[in-house]
Amino acid sequence: MLILKTLARGGELHGFQIADWIQETSDDVLHVEEGSLYPALQRMLIKGWIAGNWGKTEENRRARYYKLTADGRKQLDRELERYGRVAQAIARIVEPA
Repeated sequence: MLILKTLARGGELHGFQIADWIQETSDDVLHVEEGSLYPALQRMLIKGWIAGNWGKTEENRRARYYKLTADGRKQLDRELERYGRVAQAIARIVEPA
């Protein structure tokens, strides 16, 4: 969900930019490790939720740039709905009666 939400901001981002944005936006609470990020990106490519194109970084390194597809936007909507239900359930449990 976090990767899809990051890509929903628009434009194309490579893996490091995705991980960095999540970490910075969460005030360093959330860290996406490479060992989790790249397999997740590959699964999303296979499912058609994102598209990837090879390009060069600002440091002239080869990198794959990802963008959200229409199917990815639909999946993000489903994930956000599911997240909302889970967050409400947790809040009901931890809030005092």
